[in-house]
Amino acid sequence: MTICFIGNSFKYETEAVMKLFLPLVTFEFLFEEAAHSGDICTVSRCKSENGHTLSVSVTLDGKTESENLLADGEYCDKTDEAELCRMLYRIMRKLTGITPAWGCLTGIRPVKKVNKLLEDGLDKAQIFDTLKKEYYVSDEKLKLAYQTAIAQAEPLKALDKRSYSLYISVPFCPSRCSYCSFVSHSIESPGAKKLLPQYTEKLCEEIAETAAIASELDLRLDTIYIGGGTPTTLSAEQLEAVMGAVKKNFDISKIREYTVEAGRSDTITEKKLEVIRNFGATRISVNPQTMNDSVLKAIGRRHTANDVIDAFRTARRLGFDNINMDTIAGLPTDTPEGFRHTIETLCGLDPESITIHTLTVKRSSALFQQEEKSVDSRIGEMVSFGQKKLLETGYLPYYLYRQKNTVENLENVGFAKAGYECLYNIYIMEEAQTILAVGAAGSTKLVNTETGKIERLFNYKFPYEYISRYDKMMEKKDGITEFFNNI
Repeated sequence: MTICFIGNSFKYETEAVMKLFLPLVTFEFLFEEAAHSGDICTVSRCKSENGHTLSVSVTLDGKTESENLLADGEYCDKTDEAELCRMLYRIMRKLTGITPAWGCLTGIRPVKKVNKLLEDGLDKAQIFDTLKKEYYVSDEKLKLAYQTAIAQAEPLKALDKRSYSLYISVPFCPSRCSYCSFVSHSIESPGAKKLLPQYTEKLCEEIAETAAIASELDLRLDTIYIGGGTPTTLSAEQLEAVMGAVKKNFDISKIREYTVEAGRSDTITEKKLEVIRNFGATRISVNPQTMNDSVLKAIGRRHTANDVIDAFRTARRLGFDNINMDTIAGLPTDTPEGFRHTIETLCGLDPESITIHTLTVKRSSALFQQEEKSVDSRIGEMVSFGQKKLLETGYLPYYLYRQKNTVENLENVGFAKAGYECLYNIYIMEEAQTILAVGAAGSTKLVNTETGKIERLFNYKFPYEYISRYDKMMEKKDGITEFFNNI
């Protein structure tokens, strides 16, 4: 399809709205130039006698719909872009018969909008009315976003302005799942396995240097999150080295939360769990994604559902009393019945939190080329069942985010029992706290809590780059000092 922009360059949001209805279509973009054949979307803004005119016209499969609006005053990019997107949404809804549950709300963090309206003093009814009018969000998703915002209220209030969280990246896995698009390397590769000792050494070095910077700036460590990849791809000795470096260089006696993604059951051993416990972690994840052996096989995992149960019970026996378990709705070969079995099995295990992700098909994943053949079209049914079941079982939503290319434009939601909400997940998703990241593909997010200003510093993506260009990468850390000295 060709999208033509006349008198504007609102490419990002226009494309985002179009992808709500045509997720697998490739778009060509023209600026100040019209297309004359095929499927065409034209988004126009032009001066008029008493203001300016906004118009959208779409031709799709031989049918054409259009809308025009006379706007008062001079151009205002923010207002005009929002109005054009609403017009485009209404047209595409009419042409395709599709009504996205999130309306024309395309952002990653919908709960931020609810939180902002709460800060402005609006009550629940006013918030629902505002978001319906501006974005056409359904009642179901409004309720979900509002419940999530209420669960976040106390953790957000409890934030210290000089606090920060530490994220430690371990971008290695025992094998690569078919849906994965993360920078994660399978240790089945000889090259990746060879890099692990060097990577661990450099990671410990960066942990020490980051601690020194935070100390000089008088920042207070609040939470720690070791993620990946699969951190337990490291040996028990390597895991001990990394967590030992954290304990040596940071004061962890006053932190409120310390999470380690234990991850896949084929990497979890009693010895590794003992290391995680002994070095101060207070929360772990045991992530099955599915409790159906046939689906595990289809996505390239080599463990069974019983292995997940064994890993969970081992963690309980060792004293872990805050365990999260992740699921993904819509995995290849899964069905609503299969997903129901997964959710019911996890509820039976009774972890403190369960996260329901919706399958996201990224171009860098092995699944991208085979998506239409292997993914069940009833993902919305799976997500609705999972969320309803968790609410009935006593879990409440506490963080929520959306991604591009998520099937049916649905969401990822973390559910937790009261008092077991993951602080790190809330703070990073709502961009409410500075995150200092170490390790390959780590993304440091610097947040000025007074102004809302955010700056990002990126580590090199790939482990070999991270190791070979470590000194060059560390020069970027000066940006942390510069940012906080200017607050």
